[in-house]
Amino acid sequence: MINKMAPGPWDLEAEAIVVKIRWFGVLIGYFLVNATDLSGDRRSLLNLILAIGVAYTLLDTYFSWKKTVFLGKYPLFIAAMESLFIGLLCYFEEGLSSTFRYYYFLSILCCALRNSWLVTTFCFSLHCISLGVLFFLLNDNSQNKIFIFLTMIVMGWLAWASTALTSLLRKTSSSLGLLNDELLKNQSELEARIAERSKQLQEAQAQVLQQEKMAAFGLLAAGIAHEVGNPLTSISSMVQILQKKEIDDYTKEKLGLMSGQLTRIRDTLREVMDFSRPANMERKIIKPLPIIEEAMNIAKYYKRTRGKVILLPITHNQIAIHGIHDQLVQVVLNLILNAIDAAGTGGIIEVGLTLDGNNISFEVSDNGPGVAQEDVKKLFQPFFTTKKHGTGLGLFVSRKIMEEHSGTLCFFQKPEGGSLFRATLPSLDPRISVEMTKVTND
Repeated sequence: MINKMAPGPWDLEAEAIVVKIRWFGVLIGYFLVNATDLSGDRRSLLNLILAIGVAYTLLDTYFSWKKTVFLGKYPLFIAAMESLFIGLLCYFEEGLSSTFRYYYFLSILCCALRNSWLVTTFCFSLHCISLGVLFFLLNDNSQNKIFIFLTMIVMGWLAWASTALTSLLRKTSSSLGLLNDELLKNQSELEARIAERSKQLQEAQAQVLQQEKMAAFGLLAAGIAHEVGNPLTSISSMVQILQKKEIDDYTKEKLGLMSGQLTRIRDTLREVMDFSRPANMERKIIKPLPIIEEAMNIAKYYKRTRGKVILLPITHNQIAIHGIHDQLVQVVLNLILNAIDAAGTGGIIEVGLTLDGNNISFEVSDNGPGVAQEDVKKLFQPFFTTKKHGTGLGLFVSRKIMEEHSGTLCFFQKPEGGSLFRATLPSLDPRISVEMTKVTND
């Protein structure tokens, strides 16, 4: 039979030592049998007995390599067979004077390494019986009873000492195993804490970079508006002066067109200035529709806009949310700009509001190719981007803003193709239903 139970670390280490002791015993045995002056029959018989020992040792070695213990479930059977094996070697060599009698000591040591003190005691008892049977069978007067008694005492002392030593080693091994497990656990916890702190540091760094980016954009926009505003005012004044003079109808028409275009430029500068002004961090009750409209007004100046941006407005603009206006505009704007890039030339971007119970959601979808499956889990990680011109901060910062508003930002892969981002917030008035209609805004 073979032990099918998985042995522990101590059992495997002890088994490796036992295998070495067994090989030492059989090799020395062959040397003693074939180097001493014995009759041919006795030598052949002893070599045959040792061959049985070699076969057992080979099996023990094989299963030791397989990380198991041969006949590990039957230690008493092994002890009995070893007592018989050693007794036969002694009987057919030189009796009680045989050098093989020292194998009793090696057997007790192997038993103590592999088994409990109770099994070792049983093994010691079997060896004493084997030794006593040899004494009576051989009737060897050259070996008196005191010698046999002293041999048994030495075997008993060896059994006690080796059992105590292996017990100490087992306890030490178990303690070291527990300490190692605790060390690995602490190491795992420490690595988890380091990873968490690193993540927090990376997120804080990303937020700082985004804030610096927005601040730099604000300064640039303010500078451009100032530089353009002064000559624009002069040109507008000159057009107004010319319009007051008596001029022909053709000139009056052209001056009217110029005045209209100057007004359009002035409105554009005002929108840029409004977006670049320092963010108002005051939380207040706001309506969601103006947030979308402001984001779309800014997005229409995005140079990569090549498709249609479709607004799905609500019929009743009475629903309200509690939050920071400028931050929510930034979220919707980021989603629209991402959708524009994803849809490409001729793409369609849909922006709308949906109401579900006590929650209201800003939804931005596109009909682009969608997001690769392996990139979905990375979408909201800082600095992750698939765009050559991207920083990888837009979606990350947007999700942080939504979380600070007790909301969520989720991504959905549309079955028909394309992407859908849904930014959900708790509403203050869930009674208002939402009716969606399409309005095209080029």
